[in-house]
Amino acid sequence: MRQALSGIVSKSGSFFKAAMIVALAVTFAVADVSASMAAQYAAIVIDARTGKVLYSKDANGRRYPASLTKMMTLYLTFEAMTKGRINKTTPVVFSAHAAAQAPTKLGVRAGSAVTVETAILSMVTKSANDSSTALAELLGGTESNFARLMTAKARSLGMSGTVFRNANGLPDPGQFTTAHDMAVLGIALREHFPQYYGYFSTRSFMFGRTRINGHNRLLGRIKGVDGIKTGYTRMSGFNLVSSVADGNRRLVAVVMGGTSGASRDNQMAKLIDAYLPQASTRGNGPLVGRADNGSAAVALSKTLLPKTDVPTPDGRPAEDEEVASAEDSMPVVPAARPAVKVAAMTPAPAPTPQAAPQPEAPAMAAYAEQPKVDPVATASVSSSDTPSGWVVQVASAPTQAGAQAILDQTVEQARAALASATGFTSSYQKGSVTYYRARFGGFGSKTAAWRACDALKKKKIQCYAVQQ
Repeated sequence: MRQALSGIVSKSGSFFKAAMIVALAVTFAVADVSASMAAQYAAIVIDARTGKVLYSKDANGRRYPASLTKMMTLYLTFEAMTKGRINKTTPVVFSAHAAAQAPTKLGVRAGSAVTVETAILSMVTKSANDSSTALAELLGGTESNFARLMTAKARSLGMSGTVFRNANGLPDPGQFTTAHDMAVLGIALREHFPQYYGYFSTRSFMFGRTRINGHNRLLGRIKGVDGIKTGYTRMSGFNLVSSVADGNRRLVAVVMGGTSGASRDNQMAKLIDAYLPQASTRGNGPLVGRADNGSAAVALSKTLLPKTDVPTPDGRPAEDEEVASAEDSMPVVPAARPAVKVAAMTPAPAPTPQAAPQPEAPAMAAYAEQPKVDPVATASVSSSDTPSGWVVQVASAPTQAGAQAILDQTVEQARAALASATGFTSSYQKGSVTYYRARFGGFGSKTAAWRACDALKKKKIQCYAVQQ
């Protein structure tokens, strides 16, 4: 009996040893795949006028993008702004998921909000992971949906070696790119959104009373460098995409897998110095794939964020004119009600040297508690409880909480103009979707409503007056 048991144990031991060897082999194989993408040098320099590759080193090898990922998040943000779906002052509400993102981050509390412009500036300077996720949820509903939009957009731009799994570049083994693809994206950002490209040259900005300094130390150090983005995780090494404009010459250069921020920056400086003189002073043809209006990314974004390309009517309606047709012209803002007012922001160009971004850095508690604001009274959405007579509409939202947030923000921006008004929300159907109007009532006459709307427009708040 003892001999039999001894044999079984011996055989079992051999089986477990074999299983252990197989498991370790698989583990090492996976580790080898990850190591092949991790912190290995890759670079490319492209003439941004002609598309000619001036230098390439393993430019099509897979690499982890780290915070270079935010370039695509910003691409889709600029696209939404161009199409009128959001604007610089649209509230970006931070969900619990967004607020919980690892540093570096802006440090906004869950339920609070900043403007789209503040989110953009925090990404191009501090590389804020929480802002990236909050923007992704604003534009895509969920971060995973937005990542699918990012990958679809990458394909439409010709970035065949890139897959996105999140909006900020925090470690994910399924998220990868190439130096070539990042160069294409860098060119596309300048080429497709010249009106917003200047954000990438921001060296610092004011967030409340706190100055946020940027990570891109080549800005101001090398003549002509006007962006674009830095990135770092342990697995990616130190990454950098730079755009250079000097006279008629333009370059986009990418360095990935640097061993330190300083060595990465020095390598980029060498590439710019060597290849900028070789760049063409002529030519400005199509360099990257244009966005396809029939693409899956655009189709999905339209279902997630209503289109509002039609401008808001600025003229007053005639005495007997119907204004209901203006409904489609008003902004549809996908925002939940922020717990505090949208934080103020003042850009500032002064550069301050800053160490390369470290995901392990402590969170910055820059989002100070804001003064409490008396909320605007919210009437029931039933027609019997809504104010009668002339009202002023400022926007609409896909949720009642979003409409209420718009009311609160409008009062903060134009308290004097709305001193005698009462805010309320009311629902309406558009196709199979319910939206909620953000309106102010209590005006004694049409003239009073017009005057209030005129005062709002002077503060860049879109509106129109209508009789209920």
